[in-house]
Amino acid sequence: MSIQVPSSTSLLNKELIGNMSFEVKSSKSIEGNLDMNSEVGVILPTYCEAQNIEKLIDEIENLDLNTSILVIDDSSPDGTSDIVRKCQRKHDNILLFERPKKFGLGTAITDGFRIFLSVRNPPKYIITMDADYSHNPKEIPKLIAPVKKGFDLVVGSRYCQGGSARDWSIIRLAVSKVANLLTKLRINAKISDYTSGMRCYSTKLVRGIINDLHSRTYEIQIETIRQANLGKFRIREIPITFVNRKKGRSKLTINEIKDFFSYIFSINRKY
Repeated sequence: MSIQVPSSTSLLNKELIGNMSFEVKSSKSIEGNLDMNSEVGVILPTYCEAQNIEKLIDEIENLDLNTSILVIDDSSPDGTSDIVRKCQRKHDNILLFERPKKFGLGTAITDGFRIFLSVRNPPKYIITMDADYSHNPKEIPKLIAPVKKGFDLVVGSRYCQGGSARDWSIIRLAVSKVANLLTKLRINAKISDYTSGMRCYSTKLVRGIINDLHSRTYEIQIETIRQANLGKFRIREIPITFVNRKKGRSKLTINEIKDFFSYIFSINRKY
């Protein structure tokens, strides 16, 4: 099946494009069919995921959902974007936005939000998840179900009853637990996992908070919950199983960890 590849601004809302990050505005195009009409949009930020991305896309495609998949790749040197283009030849619901360098998870998610909001037919529900198989794509329908019933943000939780994190070192688990405890003391959104990246957002929520998101790296996970809580949106968590990546290497750097904790300590009010 041939795939339509319009220019990035021909079908995108120009007002939202104008508010996008430099990375989006400087891009030549977003590759793929921007005129899709999907109920669920899945954002997959990638950097060096050539070993995982095709299988992950195929598993998402096999779910009984009306999805569009947006891969935001930070110019992976391992050819991740070329594999996505190969997948586009099989599926006409895949978008690719290749950014010129590694800009960070926070800007990738925010740019993904803006792209989905700006298309002619925005999805009703937006999923974010890791592209390294830490998150099981088969759990996506569980995330969507509560949003269909009126919740605005559903977090796939490792720490609520029934959730788990597998194959983590004691140090990584301790860092995660401390980060979540500190965040809970400052935000108190009545959930146990503030740093999980597997989530479902209502489009209503994303529209309401998009202009208040400024994170560049992993602190985006806390910032989105904080803004949702401030806006009195309905937040829920459901249990998921997080599995430490099997292929490739973690991209989390020491500087990103420092930025993450700096953001937590910068939150000076309890909500």
